[in-house]
Amino acid sequence: MHGIVKGRPFEAFVEKMMQGEATGVMMYYALARLAKEQGLDEVSKEFMAIGNEEAFHSGFYAVLKGAYPQDFWNLVRSLQKVEAAGEEKIKAISDEFRAAGLSEAADEMAVFARQEGGHGFRLEALINRFAPEETSVEGRKVYRCPVCGYEYVGDLESEPDDYVCPLCGQPKKAFVLKK
Repeated sequence: MHGIVKGRPFEAFVEKMMQGEATGVMMYYALARLAKEQGLDEVSKEFMAIGNEEAFHSGFYAVLKGAYPQDFWNLVRSLQKVEAAGEEKIKAISDEFRAAGLSEAADEMAVFARQEGGHGFRLEALINRFAPEETSVEGRKVYRCPVCGYEYVGDLESEPDDYVCPLCGQPKKAFVLKK
């Protein structure tokens, strides 16, 4: 089903659904947190369950749209680097929150920081176990996203004008030629 809506009349609909469902994930998770803070544990669990379903829906629409490469291992390699580096970045921000007197938020962010690092280890294990050997980029163009570090290998100009970084959403024009 990868990319089956590209160039079809309902491509815009699928794009809206993908974004709407992704926003729904954030909303339902926030509602779950607010409900939990108010002692409404059963309500919180239901909001989390709905949020999980919304996440699955968003992923489905992303596949229909071809939002991520079907040959996903280069993307996963980039994700692994971003997740591993995210631990230190979020820990530093957590320290700033703590210094500003926001200890409760800082405590949770410190947990999130460790989880991000854990994501990096988990992705590395998946890469080591399942990914094919990384193909050489010698003689090929490599474009780097200046925000998150994602590397696009190949002819970026062949992508449509609305192409965005699959990790952080930066537009194609933000990418910088590395090689």
